[in-house]
Amino acid sequence: MMNFETRTGPDLGADAPSYPAQQVPEWYRDAKLGFFVHWGLYSVPAWAVQHGEGVNIPTEDAYAWHQYAEWYGNTVRIPGSPTWARHQERYGPGTSYEDLADLWDASSFDADAFVGELVGAGARYIVPTTKHHEGFCLWNTATTGFNAVARGPRRDLIGEFHDATRRAGARFGVYYSGALDWHVSDFPPIESDTDLFRYRRNDAHFARYSAAQLDELVQRFSPDVLWNDIEWPDGGKGRDEYAVAALLTRYFDAVPDGVVNDRWGVPYHGFLTREYTHIPGILDEPWESTRGLGYSFGYNQAEDERHSLSGTELIRMLVDVVSKNGNLLINVGPAADGSIPELQRAAMRELGDWLRSNGSAIYGTRPWLRFGEATGAPRRYTRSSEGVHLHLLDPACGEAVLPAEFGDADVRWTDGSAADIERAASGTRIVAVPAALRSEPVAVLTAAGI
Repeated sequence: MMNFETRTGPDLGADAPSYPAQQVPEWYRDAKLGFFVHWGLYSVPAWAVQHGEGVNIPTEDAYAWHQYAEWYGNTVRIPGSPTWARHQERYGPGTSYEDLADLWDASSFDADAFVGELVGAGARYIVPTTKHHEGFCLWNTATTGFNAVARGPRRDLIGEFHDATRRAGARFGVYYSGALDWHVSDFPPIESDTDLFRYRRNDAHFARYSAAQLDELVQRFSPDVLWNDIEWPDGGKGRDEYAVAALLTRYFDAVPDGVVNDRWGVPYHGFLTREYTHIPGILDEPWESTRGLGYSFGYNQAEDERHSLSGTELIRMLVDVVSKNGNLLINVGPAADGSIPELQRAAMRELGDWLRSNGSAIYGTRPWLRFGEATGAPRRYTRSSEGVHLHLLDPACGEAVLPAEFGDADVRWTDGSAADIERAASGTRIVAVPAALRSEPVAVLTAAGI
């Protein structure tokens, strides 16, 4: 996956605008866990080719065999692709992607219950897709009739998400596709990374359209997170009121402690994003790891437990990301009716259970001297006002060597019980994992005062 903070063109030279000076706020760095929600027309077919271990897709066919169900609107237009073939069989020739809007029934969606599941899983912020690349808007917008109030659900889904999230006491963000909108574009389907930036509108007319939509979202919802995707139209990167610099200035005036990501295509960013990417060490800048629980953000009904993170894997991923100065924005992809598929719900609930016991070693923490060790029992470190937290990623190993920096500090398990420590002949301190914790996904020790 590409890193968007390096894409900052075109070079406007002396005509370049000035950008706001806001940094990434501390609330965001403390939050550690957010939930993406990818929900749209793509949730009606809810299908993409299964990816995973042992699946080898030739690079030149990658977009025809796209793993993301939310890319259905593009993949279905690639003649001969598996998605194209399935669409013909299921919906028949002549049924366009946009026709799916009239098939979308969201009658099972209860915003408070849905958000309750996310907050129960430990979410400190929630970011639903307001408009993905398909161009279908999930709020009551005045900019287009291609929206969830006028068609399909006949509901202001983002308004419901916003109200429920605020009631639950979590931060609310919005995802917005800034430069890709297949509904208002006449380009061929995207079949390569080059096409991703070639087949998109960069004109000022479209930049005005996007700016009007983003202004609506800011004015109505005052989102704590403004999560833009696939950059911004090049025709809106100058000094105009519909350009990124002016948009961000208006946003921070409205939400002074708000935060933005790095996918604007300009020489300014908030937190960095890394998508389905393993980060080998601590990053100096605040960053966010994002991925679906499976291999797709939108719900893919073809996936099963072989393609989806278990609760244990999800917990260990969160610990790994946080130890490296990151937040985890994990995605839930609801079914078209607004329900959370049970496979996703099970992993989320395991995460929530673990965080209720171990959250003090995650929320509000910062990286330690290093994220882990090159040898010995696998572990990660975080630090807080309580001390340094040692996260044993495989408690079943039974014991672990404490780092020399812990010295003779008091070391206790998360529940406050004292650790059973022995000294080896070399003077090394070795901690034994209690039997009750050996079946946990991650067991946490805290060394006070370090």
